[in-house]
Amino acid sequence: MATYTVTAHTGNRSFSGTTSYVYVQLRGSDAESQEENVHRRFLSFGFFKGSERTITLESESFLGELIYLNLRTKAFLGLDNQWFCNKITVKTPEGEDILFPCYRWLGSDETVVLRPAKASLVFQDTNPIAQKTRLSQLEGRQKLIRWSVYAEGLPRIVNYESALLLPEELSFSFSKETEFSYTAGKQLIYLKLNGLADNRDSWESIDQLHQILCDITNTTIEYVEDHWDEDEFFGYQFLNGINPMLIQRCSELPENFPVTEEMVKDLLGEHTLESEIVKGNVFLCDYKMLDGLVGNVVAGRQQYLTAPLVLLYCNPQGKMLPIAIQLGQTPGPENPIFLPSDPKYDWLLAKIFVRAAEFSVQELDSHLLRTHLLSEVFAMATLRNLPSPHPLFKLVIPHTRYTLHINILARNTLISDDGAITLYSGIGGESLLKLLRRATSSLTYSSLCLPENISERGLEDVPNYYYRDDGMKLWNIIHKYAEGVVQHYYTSDEHVQKDTELQSWIREIFTSGFLGRSSTGTPESFQAVSDLIKFVTMVIFTASAQHAAVNNGQFDFGGWMPNYPTALRKPPPKEKGQTTMSTILETLPDIGTTVNGMAVLSLLSKTFADQYPLGSFPEDLFDEEVPCKLIEDFQKDLRELSILIEERNNKLELPYTYLSPQNVENSVAI
Repeated sequence: MATYTVTAHTGNRSFSGTTSYVYVQLRGSDAESQEENVHRRFLSFGFFKGSERTITLESESFLGELIYLNLRTKAFLGLDNQWFCNKITVKTPEGEDILFPCYRWLGSDETVVLRPAKASLVFQDTNPIAQKTRLSQLEGRQKLIRWSVYAEGLPRIVNYESALLLPEELSFSFSKETEFSYTAGKQLIYLKLNGLADNRDSWESIDQLHQILCDITNTTIEYVEDHWDEDEFFGYQFLNGINPMLIQRCSELPENFPVTEEMVKDLLGEHTLESEIVKGNVFLCDYKMLDGLVGNVVAGRQQYLTAPLVLLYCNPQGKMLPIAIQLGQTPGPENPIFLPSDPKYDWLLAKIFVRAAEFSVQELDSHLLRTHLLSEVFAMATLRNLPSPHPLFKLVIPHTRYTLHINILARNTLISDDGAITLYSGIGGESLLKLLRRATSSLTYSSLCLPENISERGLEDVPNYYYRDDGMKLWNIIHKYAEGVVQHYYTSDEHVQKDTELQSWIREIFTSGFLGRSSTGTPESFQAVSDLIKFVTMVIFTASAQHAAVNNGQFDFGGWMPNYPTALRKPPPKEKGQTTMSTILETLPDIGTTVNGMAVLSLLSKTFADQYPLGSFPEDLFDEEVPCKLIEDFQKDLRELSILIEERNNKLELPYTYLSPQNVENSVAI
C-alpha cells in the first residue's frame, strides 16, 4: 500500500467556506487513486473560511509522478454553496511535498483538474496524460473566454457584456464589489441630496469651488488649489502630473506653430529661441489627435474641444515654463498664439483650454487605451494560450487580477452612451471613438517600453522629471525579476522558438491588441530569450507601474476642477484682450458637470482594501527554489526603492508618490 497525505486549504475571502462535499483523486504517470471524500473523516461540518482539512489517501500501489489532482464538489442536501479553494498540498509516500495551486471558486457541483505547481514548457511536459490535460485546460478556457469587437480600429475585448457574467475567478471579490458599489453609491447620494448633481448654474467665483473640497482634500489637492494658475505648476504637470507621456524635446518648430523670436525674447533671458532649441532646452506638447473633433453635448449644451500646441522652456533653474500656446492646429488670424506677456485672463484661459485637452487625451489615450485596454489583451491572451503549468502564466497572471471586470465596468459606466465620460465631459459619442482610433493607430511598441519612450522623446536629462526617475528604477527592477524567471526556464533561444504555447500567446496579442500592424514594431513571434524578457517586462510594467502613474493622481490633480476641467462651454477665443474672469467662469463646466466629474475621478483614484501592491503575491503559484528566491529578491528591491523615493520626497514641496512601489498595484484593478 502507498499512503498519500492530502490537505485542502480553504481561502480567507468572505464566504470562502462551504457545506458541500469535497472529493479528491490523484492521477500519476503509472496509476490513479480512488476518489476520496475529504468530509468523511471529520466530525465537524463543512469547510470553514481559512480552514485546512487533511486526509490520508491509500492506494494499492505507487502512482508514479503525480500528473494532476481531480477536485470535485457535490452539494450537501441540495444546498447551493460555493467554495473558494486556495490550494491542495500532497505529501507522497517518498516524503515529497507537492503543491497544487487552485485559487478559484468551485460551484456546488463542479469538477476542476489541478496541475502541480512545478512549471514546465509544453515540450517538457511529455507524459501523454499531461499533454492531454494541458490541451484540455486551454480548450476549456478558450470556449469560456472569447475575443469580441468593441469598435473597429480598437483592441479586441472580452466577450462578456456584463461583469456579472464573468467566471467567478475573474470577478471582483465580494469585499471589493461591496466596497466599490458602496463608494460609488455614497457619492451619488451625496450629490443628489445636496442639490449639486443637476445644478446647471455657473460658478459665481473660483473660490466657491473650495466649499465642495473641504471634506475631501489632501496635501496635493491643497497645493493644486493654491498654484493651479501659475506657469511653473502648469509646466510641472507635463513632467509629473497624471499624463507625463506627451511632452517631448523640440528639435525644430512645427510649421503650423509659427512662434517668432520677437514673441518670446523676454522669456529666454539673453538667449534666442533658436539657440535654446539647439541646446535642447525647448519642449513641445502637441494635442493634434484632437484636431477636428466635435465637442460633446452636456445637459443640452454644446461643449468645445481644441487641439493645442504648447511650447515650453526649461530655464537655467530647471523649471519647465510655458512660453507659447496655440489652441488650434491651423495658424491664422483667428487662431492667435497666446503668450505669458498677454493680458492675465487671456493667458489663463489659454492654459485652461490646454488642461481640458489634457483631460481628453489623458483619460482616453494614456489611461484607457495604453493601460486598461492593452492589459485586457494581455490578460485574455494569457488565459487563452498559457496553461497553468506554464512559467509565463505563473509570472504574468498576478498582473491581470480584476482587469476584465474593471474594464467591463468602464465600458458600461464610463464610455457608454449613458456613461459618466459621455454625460459629463467634452468628448463623447463619435468623437470619443475617433480619438481612441487615432490613439490606437499611433500606438507603438517602443512607446510602451519606458527606456525607449524616454529616449525617443529626448527627455533623458530633463531635471526634476520624477516620473522618469522612479519609472526607470521600477522598469529595471521588473526587468531583473522577469529576466531571472524567463532565463531559468528558457535556457536557449531554441527553447523560445519551439514553445508553441508561447508563440500562440504573442500571436494573439499582436493580432487582437495591435491589430496585426507590423508598423507598431510589436513582435509577431519570439525568436530570442532577450526579446521575450523585454516584452514580459513591458507587460508587467504597463499593468502595474504605468497604470499607477496615470491613474492614481486623477483626483489629486483633477479634484480642483479649473486645473483639469472635464468640459468647456464656450469656444476658444479668436482674439486677444476680450477675456475677463466672467468669461472664464462662463467657459468652465457648470456646477452639476463639475461635481459629477469630481465624483468619477474620486472613485477612480480610491484605494480599496482588497488590493495587492506590486510584488505581493498571495497565491503560491511557484514552489521551486529559484523562482521563489527571485520573488524574494524582487520584493527586497521594491522595498529599497520605496525607501529611496520617500527620502527624496521628504525634500520636495510637492512629493511625487505615484511610482513608489507601495502605491503601485500589481494589476489594472481600478
